[in-house]
Amino acid sequence: MNHLKFLLLAMLTVLSASACSQSNEMKHMEKKKVLVVYFSATGTTKQVARQIAATADADIYEIVPVKPYSGADLDWTNPQSRSSVEMGNPAARPEINPLSVDVSRYDYIFLGYPIWWDLAPRAVNTFIEAAGLTGKAVIPFATSGSSGIANSVAELKKSYPKIEWQTGKLLNRVSEKEIADWVSASIE
Repeated sequence: MNHLKFLLLAMLTVLSASACSQSNEMKHMEKKKVLVVYFSATGTTKQVARQIAATADADIYEIVPVKPYSGADLDWTNPQSRSSVEMGNPAARPEINPLSVDVSRYDYIFLGYPIWWDLAPRAVNTFIEAAGLTGKAVIPFATSGSSGIANSVAELKKSYPKIEWQTGKLLNRVSEKEIADWVSASIE
């Protein structure tokens, strides 16, 4: 009789351990919810954002300024152009369309932008402040004609220290494989 009780107890222990193991495996296999958010004045960053979203099987959201940027607005050689004036004023927050995305639903948020004056455009700040990204894992990416991403990320980290900033990447003329490898490493 004791032998039967022992055998029954052993079987229950094995079944329980197996169920816990399967439950942990299922949790580990649950798909991470990923959102790609981007601002793109000329379309360059938009193309990269679409590649990231496709690679990560992610939702995508565009930061759209209420007043689109014209070519004259983007003339960095003119100190009176709209972009020059905004970037010269750290407090500038260009108005963007109302948010239609709930960032609380996502595990990871890729945040993309062109580099302007070695920084993220002020419309990105407008989005960050409206979206409530505190405590969220945010992975910055950028496109640029001449600047790196490091300073823009450092400034964002300084301005928004309660966001869980992940390693960012400048994505100029990179292959789909490079994007896929970076995305995969970013959301493990």
